Amino acid sequence: MKNLGKSIKYSILAVKEMFLRTILSKHLDTSFSNSTTKTMISSTETITFSSETEKNIQLVKQNVSDIMKSCNNNPQKYIEYMEAEGTKVFRRKEAFKVLNKINEEEGLITELKGKKALYLNFALGQGFSTTFKPALVMSIGEIEPYYMLREFYKWYSLKRGLPGFNFTAQENFKKYLKNINDPSIKNLSYKDMLELKEAIARDSEANNFVINAVKEKEGSEKVFKKMNNGGAEI
Repeated sequence: MKNLGKSIKYSILAVKEMFLRTILSKHLDTSFSNSTTKTMISSTETITFSSETEKNIQLVKQNVSDIMKSCNNNPQKYIEYMEAEGTKVFRRKEAFKVLNKINEEEGLITELKGKKALYLNFALGQGFSTTFKPALVMSIGEIEPYYMLREFYKWYSLKRGLPGFNFTAQENFKKYLKNINDPSIKNLSYKDMLELKEAIARDSEANNFVINAVKEKEGSEKVFKKMNNGGAEI
C-alpha cells in the first residue's frame, strides 16, 4: 500500500482548476447536473449552483469528526461501522497484489464494471459478476489509523451521496493522477470532465481532513513526518 503522504501529495498536485476550466470551455454542452449540483458554462465563465453539495460536504466533515472521536481513531471500529452500514469488508493476505493487477490500491474500492469487476469479484470469492459494489479491501495485519481514517472519510462521503464516486469519474481520476497530460483526459465530454472535478474534490476533502486531524492530535511540527511514514503495516 502506498503511504499516506504520497497519496496526499498526488491529490494536491492533481487539483489544477485552470487546466480543467480551459478544457471545459472547449465543449459545446451548456449545462450539467448531478443529484446536488447544477453547473452552467458559457464562453466566458462557469457558474456552479452547489448549495446542497456544500451543505453535505460540511455535514460529512462534522459527522466523521464526531465518529473519529467516539472511535478514538481506531481502524477496527471504522471497519465495524462500515460493516454495520452494509458495506462489505475483505481482508486478504497481500491484498495489494490482487489489486495491483487492476490498477487499484488498498482501501475503499468504489464501483467497478466490466473486466475489472469480473476479476475482483472472482479473486474475492464473490463468483462471476461484471459489477462490483463499493467495498473495503485491505491486507491482513495492522492498519495505520490515519490511512484508515482517509478511506473511511471517502466511504462516508460516498454513502452521503456526494458526487464523484461513479465508475467513469473514478476511472478518469486514476488516469489523471497517473498522468495529468493523458491525451484521453483532454477529449472527455463536458459531463465526464465535471464528474472528474467532483472526484478530485472528494479526494482532496479526505486528504485535508486527515492532515487537520494529524495536526490537532500530534501538532503541526509532526504532521509531515506522519504523512511520509504513513500507510498500513502489512
